[in-house]
Amino acid sequence: MIQLLAHPLHFHFEAGTSRGVLTEKTSYFIQIAHQGKIGIGEAGPLRGLSPEFEEDCLPAFQKAIANIKHLPEYAEEIDTFVQAIPFEQPSLRAALEMALLDYFHEKNGIYFDNAFSRGEASLPINGLIWMGSPEFMRQQIADKLAEGYSCLKLKIGAIDFEQEINIISEIRSNFPSAELTIRVDANGAFSPKEAPTKLERLANLDIHSIEQPIRAGQWDAMRKLCQLHILPIALDEELIQAREPMALLESIQAPYIILKPSLLGGFAASQAWIQAAENRGIQWWITSALESNIGLQAVAQFTGEFNNLLPQGLGTGKLYTNNFDCGLSIQKGHIYSNPHTKRTNPFA
Repeated sequence: MIQLLAHPLHFHFEAGTSRGVLTEKTSYFIQIAHQGKIGIGEAGPLRGLSPEFEEDCLPAFQKAIANIKHLPEYAEEIDTFVQAIPFEQPSLRAALEMALLDYFHEKNGIYFDNAFSRGEASLPINGLIWMGSPEFMRQQIADKLAEGYSCLKLKIGAIDFEQEINIISEIRSNFPSAELTIRVDANGAFSPKEAPTKLERLANLDIHSIEQPIRAGQWDAMRKLCQLHILPIALDEELIQAREPMALLESIQAPYIILKPSLLGGFAASQAWIQAAENRGIQWWITSALESNIGLQAVAQFTGEFNNLLPQGLGTGKLYTNNFDCGLSIQKGHIYSNPHTKRTNPFA
């Protein structure tokens, strides 16, 4: 009834982050097959970020799935079913939710039926610039600008900060903020002491926002940094493993949050974050978490449920040499879905 498959995904290049360089990432696929219907979901835990650890993921996931004796009979029961999976396994929760949504829709890779999944609308996305040598980062920037992106997101915090400032300055000298939005993602690389000075340097370059400037879990320090109003702060890693969205949002009071459904326990959990944020006037956008195209497709379809015009972080479909086809494409800074493309099944 339920199958589990581990699949290593290989990067086209060395993907640099402040937590290290990635060359490979393992995803775990779940297939639910019953009475001629199939549903596929993807669990994509990230080493050093997810509460799951990849060395133990496969046996832990196998044990959790072995304990499942009955599938829900109706789509309305999915959320209750997913809640039975331990909170400490958010990517497995997300994968089961994906697989069940796919299963109940009874269509090829349709998790949410909306204008995006039907191919009637696109979603604006940012162009992701990975850390690396200045030459590598400059080449990525040139490529993304040539492809028509109007919003770039630069990962910073791994190379020399002055080099990063110089690279952003070069962009700004050619593209003012009215023409190009620049976001940066520090992945918690700054210390609370140095963060204000670095944020001031970045603010002088008309940066839209900075994701997670300091390490997650330092609520008081993050709140004080937000209260300085130097540069708008977006919480990212801060949300992972947080059990009380309202408590976190009220404590830190950041202007933005970033949602990674695969690391937050799925779509219903992400919906709870969105509702809590909107109730407090906090803006948000959704990003993928280095899933394959299968997980990315589900996350993009979920994003299509909302009327959010901010560029989303869904441009990771070309990262891997051994990705799966499911009809996603990118044109001029927008992601599109072709519902007529047959999805590759990892279990086939």
